[in-house]
Amino acid sequence: MDFQLSEDQRALRDGFRDLLAGRFDGTALRAAVDSGAPSLDRALWRELGDAGFFALRVPEEEGGVGLGLPEAVLIFEEAGRALLPGPLVATFLAARDVEGAARGAVVVTSVLTTADSGGLVPWLDEADVARGDVSGAVPLRSVDPLTPLHRVPGGGGAATPRQPEADLLIAAEQLGSAGKTCEMAVRYARERTQFGQAIGAFQAVKHLCAQMLVRTEIARAAVYAAAVTGDAPEIAGAKLLADEAAVRGARDCLQVHGGMGFTWEADVHLHLKRAWVRAGLGQSAAEAEEELAAAL
Repeated sequence: MDFQLSEDQRALRDGFRDLLAGRFDGTALRAAVDSGAPSLDRALWRELGDAGFFALRVPEEEGGVGLGLPEAVLIFEEAGRALLPGPLVATFLAARDVEGAARGAVVVTSVLTTADSGGLVPWLDEADVARGDVSGAVPLRSVDPLTPLHRVPGGGGAATPRQPEADLLIAAEQLGSAGKTCEMAVRYARERTQFGQAIGAFQAVKHLCAQMLVRTEIARAAVYAAAVTGDAPEIAGAKLLADEAAVRGARDCLQVHGGMGFTWEADVHLHLKRAWVRAGLGQSAAEAEEELAAAL
């Protein structure tokens, strides 16, 4: 199977990367983190809507872009690279059903369940529409400063049907984060010197960077393949691999950065914290393993 991107797909990916670089760059990310209380940038949300982010899979006859799941994976990968905050997956999947969601005029969240955590709802206070049963939802302290969470007591959201597409889009975000932390580690390894040479010359650092790249590319192949087939077991495998690539990649990136990586000023910890949160949303690792085992 050929996973090379078409010219149009590359243009789509590059266009959204440029949009986010201009509208939500490192400075904007830091400003959002350092504000102390996460709040959704409604102007940015509308800009995403104007750019066709949420309407990407809405048919053209309904006013959408009319593209497919592979293209959706590409733009969510870019969102993951930029650590773009907000209930992107829920709003994207609601674009055909909730008036205003496709245009970015309405923010939609939903109950995302895991076997371990019950019902988790990101950005509930900022959402205009909540899908699933969120009655009795209580605030949950989130490790990620840009992903406020609520928990539905007793896993009340577990009755909400699981959407494999949601798992795939979360996996695409994880893939984007894994790719970004790999780039960060390699760049720092080239710039930081120790004992008169770049630390990237040392075998231990080389191995860390190589392992990050391998995990990222394996996850990329799995995510892209699942986007083409839409097969639920393949999506489960993609989520497993992307979660591992994002979490372990951020940890290894932190290791390459050494003491600096543990500081609040470095962005490494933001990728690690977001990766932890995403790994707890949608299908859990245990559920994905069971689905793969059943398929085999």
